Amino acid sequence: MSTANPNPAAFESPAAAGIAGFNFAESWQSLDPAPSPEVPNEENVNPLKDYFESHTSGHGIWKWNHYFDIYHRYFRKFVGKKTSILEIGIYSGGSLDMWRHYFGAGCEVYGIDVREACRVYEGDGKRIFIGDQANREFWRQFREQVPSLDIVIDDGGHRPEQQIVTLEETLPYLRPGGVYMCEDIHRIHNNFSAYIGGLINHFNSTKVKIPASELISVPTAFQRDIHAIHSYPFAIVIERSASSVQEFVAPKHGTKWQPFLDDPQPATSTA
Repeated sequence: MSTANPNPAAFESPAAAGIAGFNFAESWQSLDPAPSPEVPNEENVNPLKDYFESHTSGHGIWKWNHYFDIYHRYFRKFVGKKTSILEIGIYSGGSLDMWRHYFGAGCEVYGIDVREACRVYEGDGKRIFIGDQANREFWRQFREQVPSLDIVIDDGGHRPEQQIVTLEETLPYLRPGGVYMCEDIHRIHNNFSAYIGGLINHFNSTKVKIPASELISVPTAFQRDIHAIHSYPFAIVIERSASSVQEFVAPKHGTKWQPFLDDPQPATSTA
């Protein structure tokens, strides 16, 4: 069990509510059921995990184990198709080979690193750019050569300021249905986490019209183009919409309704 807040309505600001949420998570005590045995089936097959586990020599790959399920969940729709993927942070080059193997011969793999030595990994469908991911001029020059992408993976310097610039300079240029992922968002009170919180806060913006039979909210430009924001331990995934959303609709079906919304009552009692 976790320590609940006695009166959430008394929070003085969103920041105070955020602190309360963190404290709730910090005090969490899991009541896990007994683990169920894994049953092999197609859903459990993960070619990326298999590749990683069998890769015992050659160019190095260094990833958290739980990332491989995240990759396969969002990337498998691109397998076997003409796809362009960018990974920031090349290090020892092994993951670039992994992407090429996973997506197939139709995949264009781009890598970015600040170290000139990483040019050695160019070739066989892989193109290397050397530059600082926190430098917006570098991104402008990159987009002159690579105007759009299907997938962006930020595994670069891991500093919040680098991650923020990279998101702002790549997310708007993803193709419809594209996927952005930032890895290794480490430590609490992280500025990039707070930045993502701002995106989520905007994601809940509403501009509601109320006709007789349904609710309609006019989406912001961000809501039109972004399908979902997903959070995982140490990682964020953002999906671009396959097509722009023109409005959010909550239709009413049925003929018998309680009068609550016609005659609203106070949400809480002061007695």
